Amino acid sequence: MRHLYRQWMCDWETRLTERDTNRVVRPFEWGLEWIAGWPLVDGEWQGLAGAEAESFVHDLNRRIVSESDRFFAYDTPPDFRLEGNCLRFTSPVETPYPENNLVTAGWFPARGSRAVVVLPQWNADAESHVGLCRIFNWLGISALRLSLPYHDLRKPPEIERADYAVSSNIARTIDACRQAVIDARSCLDWLQARGYQRLGVVGTSLGSCYAFIASAHDERLKVNVFNHASTFFADVVWSGQSTRHIRAGIERDIGLDRLRKAWLAISPMSYFEKFAARPKKSLLVYATYDLTFPPELSREIIAAFRRRDLDHKVAVLPCGHYTSGETPFKFLDAWHIARFLEGAFEK
Repeated sequence: MRHLYRQWMCDWETRLTERDTNRVVRPFEWGLEWIAGWPLVDGEWQGLAGAEAESFVHDLNRRIVSESDRFFAYDTPPDFRLEGNCLRFTSPVETPYPENNLVTAGWFPARGSRAVVVLPQWNADAESHVGLCRIFNWLGISALRLSLPYHDLRKPPEIERADYAVSSNIARTIDACRQAVIDARSCLDWLQARGYQRLGVVGTSLGSCYAFIASAHDERLKVNVFNHASTFFADVVWSGQSTRHIRAGIERDIGLDRLRKAWLAISPMSYFEKFAARPKKSLLVYATYDLTFPPELSREIIAAFRRRDLDHKVAVLPCGHYTSGETPFKFLDAWHIARFLEGAFEK
């Protein structure tokens, strides 16, 4: 029976993964033009290509990890404005796309001083996680649901999917992560200014990666939910079923070991010691039959929590990555998250 269930679940997961027919295999690029506005960029980088570009990117990643507080530093946006139930502000990270520079976050207020920033999954539409935010409201927890860079209203018109958030363009993918982390921290500024003192973050899939890095760099985030958690950014892209088109664009030029070095600066494992340095409560959720975030990678990050004796709980879903958004598993996932938040904020 276990084998039959596994096969049924993997078949279902595969069908959900393959329902999108607009995935585009894009050419591999180092994308050095994206680093012009980054801190920590020293030396001549214009015109670098091939092995020289790769060496420069690897060195830059190591420098970012060692001085990450500078890389993820920002000025609080001066133009927060609440328009109905939507918070808008200009992202502190400027990109060539005006749509992407205007941050949009759905606002779901509740009474009390508890609030979470919600970071949905890759390619989430504007309605994704809205139901979860309303569940938080029933618990007396306010929620600010952030639209990630290059998603829904922030998507440039030339792309159908949020391809610029994760792609075979190395530096642009790093830039999108930096922007997401800084946008999330800006949301905390707004919440704090409105009197919310007990703050947390709920990240799912790609949002989980962004949430971990944000929490590692922001002491205000005392409560964390990592809904589908993993270790290194490159490993997920390389191994995941839903990112095969990205790997197809990359593997013609570099392999996994070199890609891991190129995306070291946006990998949760790079900031584990920084994350562990501050007291936090965390929930890590993973799915037994996940073909997008392989379970062995999730178990690695859970083992890292255990080795450091960090305050955390683990929830295991009997489904896959995409199927965790389907009935009945989405209700089980929401129950684990809501129960954890209610308890973590009360203690």
